[in-house]
Amino acid sequence: MEDSAENQIRRATPDDALAAAACVSAAYAMYIERMDRLPAPMLADYDALIMEQAVWVLPGPERLRGVLVMMPRGDHLFLENIAVHPDDQGKGLGRRLMAFVEQQARALGLPAIELYTNEVMTENLAFYPRLGFVEVSRNLEDGYRRVFMRKTLS
Repeated sequence: MEDSAENQIRRATPDDALAAAACVSAAYAMYIERMDRLPAPMLADYDALIMEQAVWVLPGPERLRGVLVMMPRGDHLFLENIAVHPDDQGKGLGRRLMAFVEQQARALGLPAIELYTNEVMTENLAFYPRLGFVEVSRNLEDGYRRVFMRKTLS
């Protein structure tokens, strides 16, 4: 089943915008009570991001299982958002999506991946270092307390 077209990460189309927003909202809902505002990915304009070809999705039989928002920036691939639907968390999909991000960076000839997470998203602060990311800074940006991380690809 892992090799079926339904389970292949693909670039999002305009028809995926609402489903991408729904997947992201479900994935980030657990953080709302920890923050004084909605997490930034819940406010993103997925129609515009899809038009910029920055969104990738992992389809499932009933809904999107995962969403990625990434774009090249200078010397790195910037991962703006990675979301796994709560019903699919704990199944290795986050690692699978991150492996895809790394594959895309390599295909673009970029030597690194950069991302940020919110400092209250402690699960992410534990997850990303296990994948080789190193914290480079913490800053208040757009009203969010963000932790910036970078992974240099070998």
